[in-house]
Amino acid sequence: MQLLYLVVILAILFDFINGFHDAANSIATIVSTKVLSPLSAVIWAAAFNFLAYWLFELHVADTVSKSVKPEGINLIVVLSGLIAAIIWNLVTWWYGIPSSSSHTLIGGFVGAAIAYAGFEVVKLDKVLPPLFFIVLAPVIGMTISYLISLLTLFICKRSHPYKVDKIFRRMQLFSAAAYSLGHGGNDAQKVMGIIGAALIASNVIPDMKHLPGWVPFACYSAIALGTIFGGWRIVKTMGQRVTKLKPFEGFSAETAGAITLFTTGALGVPVSTTHTITGAIIGVGVSKRVSAVHWGVTVELIWAWILTIPVTALLAMAVFEVINMFMK
Repeated sequence: MQLLYLVVILAILFDFINGFHDAANSIATIVSTKVLSPLSAVIWAAAFNFLAYWLFELHVADTVSKSVKPEGINLIVVLSGLIAAIIWNLVTWWYGIPSSSSHTLIGGFVGAAIAYAGFEVVKLDKVLPPLFFIVLAPVIGMTISYLISLLTLFICKRSHPYKVDKIFRRMQLFSAAAYSLGHGGNDAQKVMGIIGAALIASNVIPDMKHLPGWVPFACYSAIALGTIFGGWRIVKTMGQRVTKLKPFEGFSAETAGAITLFTTGALGVPVSTTHTITGAIIGVGVSKRVSAVHWGVTVELIWAWILTIPVTALLAMAVFEVINMFMK
């Protein structure tokens, strides 16, 4: 039982780290356009992260908990995956790399399960969709934000720039709120799935339908608190280095990101909020001109995305072997 308590504590710690690691996803655009100060932005984002608790069903949590067959799960597997995920999140946060906490967690969980019971315990029908969305999420976000930007430019082409700026500074509050809802409804649920898998493996609950109420409450609270503490290193990368943003562009990116997250959340597909908002920011940059996007920075981000799952999987395998050795 003590091991279960440790797993739950580490899972909530990961959710907290996820919040400050991914704070940039929720606030980078609204901070870079100077609509809100950094402190006001994280409080705004955290509030809507937590509000997601009452608005989203646990489709994503169910998908994550079932990414590995029951015979491939025990508490050491879950513990190893969480430790690997926490290490990778802290390393990428330190270097200001907006990697995916979602893929970090899935890679760690699957890698530890493979070390324990072999590759055959991985449920490919649950794992493959997140892999596909490494490519699809940023492309969808980019496409939607590009179209919204073009539509906005067309509607406002006869308006005074000052008036347009004033209107979209207000509208960005709503688009940032919507994106933060999607962030809370997507990312916090992944940790619920991990805690649910641990509770099932410990015979505390029979399945995810019996997930105790304190689990979603704790997860949403942790990610909201993490967002309040912020991730300023990554804010700089997302809000300034990819492309420069004006309020109407920030609105377009956040709205596109929110649409993507709400849709994938309803489908139960765990996607990367990092990939989604990065694609959306690139989309608004391309709507100005292709050269407005700093493609060198973008290529660096893509490499981080590609490496996240295999690196965390290998790290989780190593952690599992070390823990298993000491347990024996």
